[in-house]
Amino acid sequence: MRDRGAALRGGTSRGPRAVVFALLLALAAACTGGGEGTGPAPSEDVPGPIVVASGRDVTGQNGVRRRLIDAWNERQEKEGGEYRARLVELPGSADEQRGQLLGALQSGSAAYDVVNLDVTWVPEFAAAGLVRPLPASLVDDDVIDSVAGTARWDGEVYAAPFNSDVGLLYYRRDHLAEAGMTSTDLADVTDWKDLEGLIDVLDEQKIAGYEKGWTTQLDAYEGRTVNAVEAFASTADDFALTDDEGRYTATVEELTRGVAELGRRTGRPYLLPEAAESDEAESLTDFTDGRTTFLRHWPWVYRTLHQDFSAEQIGVTALPGRAVLGGQNLAVTAGSRRAAKATDLIEFLTGEESERCLLDAGFAATRVSAYEKDTVRCPVATAGTPSAAPSGERPDRMPRDAAERPAYARTVLLPALRAAVHRPRTPLYGAFTQTFTAGLGPLLGADPPDDAELAKSLDKALRRALPD
Repeated sequence: MRDRGAALRGGTSRGPRAVVFALLLALAAACTGGGEGTGPAPSEDVPGPIVVASGRDVTGQNGVRRRLIDAWNERQEKEGGEYRARLVELPGSADEQRGQLLGALQSGSAAYDVVNLDVTWVPEFAAAGLVRPLPASLVDDDVIDSVAGTARWDGEVYAAPFNSDVGLLYYRRDHLAEAGMTSTDLADVTDWKDLEGLIDVLDEQKIAGYEKGWTTQLDAYEGRTVNAVEAFASTADDFALTDDEGRYTATVEELTRGVAELGRRTGRPYLLPEAAESDEAESLTDFTDGRTTFLRHWPWVYRTLHQDFSAEQIGVTALPGRAVLGGQNLAVTAGSRRAAKATDLIEFLTGEESERCLLDAGFAATRVSAYEKDTVRCPVATAGTPSAAPSGERPDRMPRDAAERPAYARTVLLPALRAAVHRPRTPLYGAFTQTFTAGLGPLLGADPPDDAELAKSLDKALRRALPD
């Protein structure tokens, strides 16, 4: 059994950890100066710091999000403005951060003006009146269509897409070459059967360190939900667990097909056994150690992998079947005392140039212009800018195209984002994902139940958790 406490987790709080994070939340609230419930209307902004609450920036210490906020502050100073923004990074996993933000905004215990919400949280925070409607102009035609849908709830724009995410398939080119494959370009691998065929060939070889074909994130947290939704959605073009109003709509027959597809993908012939207890960090480690040839992961891993591997060793393509859309959106809190200026900050952080900065640093940008408009460049320093070394070498080894974007951005990442599917959009998403994750647990055990029986059990649980 792995040391679960040492891993970077994305799961729900467990035992004493919940107490620790509650204390950390209290400290964060103290640092922000405390809240006073709902504040004045946007036209009545009160001078003071604009506090942005967000999860960890995967681009590292003093990451691109913080540098963009610093750039906005510099602009305010040059213009003689009295407002400044500062970033508060919340500790813990995504699930734990959601709990912290809900508690802080409902109680008014932290004076957050802007919150960076996972795309699945927007309906919940909007329906609860914790965030304000925003100008529709923040989600214009330049925002990728699939991503734009995450900003709205009940006919209103409640959040502006900041950085996106989508499941991708990373693979070891060196393994494929060692197995005698003449081509290591897997752009044509669009079906799970194609992937299984490649794994069958690899299993016949004696590649050092290789154990199983692929790995992913199947521990009892959001990673399992994401992988399951991708499998379920791959069984039918129109598959959906809920309708546009968040009401449960799936049938037992649809769930049975989804369970069967997930079981096929996670079967013993293909999946690394540790994947059943893996999160993002652990699955990445197993892949880089060479234990698998294939890895389902997120776009930020592209830059991370190329710090230790060359483009001849690592490849990336669209995930076979359907891939889930992820990402974070910026919203103004209902209790903000600087809502108008906070909206101005969001407009800056989600504009063309800022989105190009996010793309250059390793995030998935939310605007088409970041991928296709060569004249749009990042005005602030990112991890991708040339270093001060005489050689002009970059501080990172991420491959880039002629316009200095990540090399895969236009050909792989943008098409994947456009084709991505949403997880259920419902104010009860927390109840859904906990029920879905727990209900699928037996499938990953030593003695999986019959697909139809598990589907019936899952259907019953989801009907209790969601309205129909």
